Amino acid sequence: MNNVKPGLRLTLIFILILGIIYPLVMTGISNLIFPEKAKGSLVYDKNQLIGSSIIGQKFTDDKWFHGRPSAIEYDASKSGGTNLAMSNPEFKKALDRNIKEFLSKNPTVKQEEIPSDMLTASASGLDPEITVVSAKLQADRVAKANGIAVEEVNRIIDSNKSGKFLGVFGQERVNVLKLNLKLLNK
Repeated sequence: MNNVKPGLRLTLIFILILGIIYPLVMTGISNLIFPEKAKGSLVYDKNQLIGSSIIGQKFTDDKWFHGRPSAIEYDASKSGGTNLAMSNPEFKKALDRNIKEFLSKNPTVKQEEIPSDMLTASASGLDPEITVVSAKLQADRVAKANGIAVEEVNRIIDSNKSGKFLGVFGQERVNVLKLNLKLLNK
């Protein structure tokens, strides 16, 4: 019984520090240093919220750039990949389905040219970005559907690309929502 009161006191102190004070301090600091990101990196068009630049969305119309496949259909209340091994027959079925879908939407592309980010889901299922190569492979379809020159679509891609992580890791990439917003306001 002698240990109960100090144990309860210590529990309440840690609840206060770690459950209230620490989160409030971190939220305050993040709002000061990274205000846009702390509020969810929301993207607006003409004062209307259209999405977040850190959570992918599904675009299916030919006039839009398409993001990578999502195991959770871009449901932001969930997060997760397929967790299927390459040896799993379900993985092969999904891969074949994604290849077929990509080629049907982009008939000028050869199967061996399709980057892996257009065929496989990300670990979170919410990835908002694709590689620049993936975007450029969609340029013909997007240009034709929007009635603009492929060169103009490629300029939009090039003006929206982000560099490699720390200048060394990964590939150049583009945010699909931001690309499509540029097309919308073209």
